[in-house]
Amino acid sequence: MPRFMSLIRIDEQAAAGFEPDPDFEKRMGALFEEITKAGVMLETSGLTPTAQGTRVTWSNGKIGYTDGPFTETKEVVGGYAILQCKDKAEALEWTRRFLSSHPASWTVESEVRQIEEMPQPQP
Repeated sequence: MPRFMSLIRIDEQAAAGFEPDPDFEKRMGALFEEITKAGVMLETSGLTPTAQGTRVTWSNGKIGYTDGPFTETKEVVGGYAILQCKDKAEALEWTRRFLSSHPASWTVESEVRQIEEMPQPQP
């Protein structure tokens, strides 16, 4: 079955002020339990703030490093999930359910892309 990566994009400055409603953690916990029991969720996690990150760039034959925060970027990857689904439609449905679990006042976006499987070397 194909694997998909869901990159969760957030506005880091706005997210700092978000207050989840009391049932948010309960809804998210129930969804994570369901998606894990279905064998779809392979891995998921949030990411630390960009202030703790470093961007590494290769340009004109040189490596460059830029420490966060990345204030010039409005939206950043705030988390990810790796899903194993029968097809993209199923991956999109699980992602829809994940996003719909968030409070209506939040803005959260997900980019869903299939993971390109590399052929395994033969011994």
